Amino acid sequence: MRTLIYTAFVSLDGVVDSPGGGTPTEAHRSGGWTYRDIEFVPEAYELKGRETEEATALMFGRTSYEAFSPLWPDMADFAALKELPKYVVSTTLDPEALVGNWGEITILRSLEDVATVKETDGGPIVVHGSATLARNLADAGLIDRYHLLVFPILLGAGKRMFSDTDRDKQMLRVVESETYANGIVKLVYDVVR
Repeated sequence: MRTLIYTAFVSLDGVVDSPGGGTPTEAHRSGGWTYRDIEFVPEAYELKGRETEEATALMFGRTSYEAFSPLWPDMADFAALKELPKYVVSTTLDPEALVGNWGEITILRSLEDVATVKETDGGPIVVHGSATLARNLADAGLIDRYHLLVFPILLGAGKRMFSDTDRDKQMLRVVESETYANGIVKLVYDVVR
């Protein structure tokens, strides 16, 4: 069984929306909040490098796929991810809209399809961005681990990491935690089953 990891830059009030700057279809008044007003401390991002090394596949919701796919295939920062298999969870994405320069891409049409992929052999699948997908995966009990970099900022508006769904309590086990000089806190949790 594969491990499904949700990775996020998150504000203290739970916003994961537009950390790098937003897109024309998803404007956010605080877009780019990870790069504003917070000193860059390289060690705070070590987790992101480790994710890149350990990932054996990536997963996105449609909106994040459409935002990342025109950019990431040609960016040096994401070269190690280029040939990894990718899964896009969408009920509406047309297969003709998939880019051809970013490795194997499979469209999953349901959370049941995600559960099926998790049952296959292989290593970790990392979910980037994809706030709506992450909320749905969490509500369905499909996320196994959270990789969070919590920023010392309150944004007020934006997409939240967790839904408001009334569901049973879910326990988490701390795997790693560290606080950095710039106030960012790394929190890595395994979901307790």
